[in-house]
Amino acid sequence: MIRKNTKLSRLLRINQTDAEKKLWFILRNRQFEGIKFRRQFPVGDFVIDFYSPAYKLGIEADGGQHYNEENQALDIKRTELLSKNGIKLLRFSNHEIFTNFEGVKQTIYDTLNEKSPSP
Repeated sequence: MIRKNTKLSRLLRINQTDAEKKLWFILRNRQFEGIKFRRQFPVGDFVIDFYSPAYKLGIEADGGQHYNEENQALDIKRTELLSKNGIKLLRFSNHEIFTNFEGVKQTIYDTLNEKSPSP
């Protein structure tokens, strides 16, 4: 996929949500299982909150705007398009990140263990 939206991704890095900050704290600098994650990474027409190129794994921290019908339909379409390009996308609500952080970390860990790194 061609990377677009680099200006947008830079702006999003500056304006991270509290949930994104909490996730980034454990994902940055290869702190999570020694795996490299990138923050606000442009992939095609999209910007993924966190992305591991080696594992083709994207992680999204979804705020309240993701839970209306229109945005849910867009998220489904986005997930399908990324999947066609071999990218698995995990979605966590901000609420889940704050109230079940250990469960979020375990889900990420389990998903990484199901996938093998891309060459």
